[in-house]
Amino acid sequence: MEILHHGAANGVTGSCHRLQLDADHAYLIDCGLFQGDEARPDPEPWPEGVAPPRPTIAGPSDFERHQIEFNLDDVQALIVTHVHIDHVGRLPYLLAAGYRGPIYCSVPSARLLPLVIEDALRVGFTRNAQLIEGTLAQMARQIVPLDYASWQSLPAPSAAPVRVRLQRAGHILGSAYVEFDVGRGRGSRRVVFSGDLGAPWAPLLPAPKPPQRADVIVLESTYGDRRHEDRRHRRDRLEAAIDHALADGGTVMIPAFSIGRTQELLYELEGLIHDRRSKRWRELEVIVDSPLAARFTAVYRELKPYWDAEAHRRLRAGRHPLNFDNLYTVDSHEDHERTVSYLAASGRPAVVIAASGMAAGGRIVNYLKAMIGEPRNAVLFVGYQARGTPGHRIQRVGARQGRVTLDGESHRIRAQVATISGYSAHADQADLVRFVTGMRRLPGEVRLIHGERRAMQTLRRALQAKASTRGQRLNVTLAMMTR
Repeated sequence: MEILHHGAANGVTGSCHRLQLDADHAYLIDCGLFQGDEARPDPEPWPEGVAPPRPTIAGPSDFERHQIEFNLDDVQALIVTHVHIDHVGRLPYLLAAGYRGPIYCSVPSARLLPLVIEDALRVGFTRNAQLIEGTLAQMARQIVPLDYASWQSLPAPSAAPVRVRLQRAGHILGSAYVEFDVGRGRGSRRVVFSGDLGAPWAPLLPAPKPPQRADVIVLESTYGDRRHEDRRHRRDRLEAAIDHALADGGTVMIPAFSIGRTQELLYELEGLIHDRRSKRWRELEVIVDSPLAARFTAVYRELKPYWDAEAHRRLRAGRHPLNFDNLYTVDSHEDHERTVSYLAASGRPAVVIAASGMAAGGRIVNYLKAMIGEPRNAVLFVGYQARGTPGHRIQRVGARQGRVTLDGESHRIRAQVATISGYSAHADQADLVRFVTGMRRLPGEVRLIHGERRAMQTLRRALQAKASTRGQRLNVTLAMMTR
């Protein structure tokens, strides 16, 4: 048995991993898009102040990077941990390369995946409706929804039967970590792929629980060198940023991915508005300017059975955390342009949530171009900003009023820039350590993926230090990329 990596081995995007049993049987876990500097065929840092290409699926600089060059003849199944684009964005390439096997995912992910891929096709491939419909129809024939905590048998060598099981990961709705059982009886081996793990206090979703056992864990390390703010602290900082907008007549611009972060922010904003009795808060406009985010939010509402206990208590109290009175959705491009102009000129306080999450494209760019030069406004980051993206540039130089290139134009950053790490959908170092050491018996190997090298190395030391407090040694390795 061998574990190979076709992405996210030495970076934080492009997740794609292979469990190889023999020459004829392999299984893929995710097939994601590279973003930021990692999307380049030669991923060297971009010069300061120069805008990198937008990380679309088929941009001129990243088309080569996303080609499926690894062997598919032996791939028996693809298992999708969740539907973020850096985990599923190469699916169109995979289908184009001839993959016709099953695509296993959770029941919520089966609802969300076609929306993600349709949008990716329109943005990065083609607007030809026939081609898009054909790709989606092919994918629909291959998707196999799985219930959480239920074993599914996979095609495998007769000498080593293989089962797979999905467990809740708490990252976004439908997210899962993947357990493989290989072999029979006492000789079987358990291999766990974490996907992306969520923080234990994330809104809407139950916290992930550690596996009962594992011989090998392939573990994400995005925030392996950091600790997040707790929920009370991050909520206070969100409130403070909005109070500034209310006082100065400014707009809080939040770049956010259409799925996951947007819905969690809406949940928290509904809570703040409900708890604050002032007229200014009651009249605050919360604007979601993303047709895709609106579609995802509608599906989130339909999948209430997968929400956590706290969210269900709000529902029983007659509240609507994803559909409250202050919430406005912008759909058409004409309405988007009018909203940008209105907020830039009027001085009416508002919170705008728009894609993309790293400000590398999408409608958030127009808000930034119109308002990043005004001190009354604020840019609030609530998620990871990959190197080479405009979001990373704004985050890094905003405090000293540096410049950022947006759509080829340089803009002075005079708006306030803040980051609330507690709203990251990723587990932090302490959560990742608990995921591994929460098992009764430590695994034989932990292999770190999906992180920058410093985060991986820091997490390795933290895992080994925790193991030593139990009088044990833990073998922690860093993944290497396989072409």
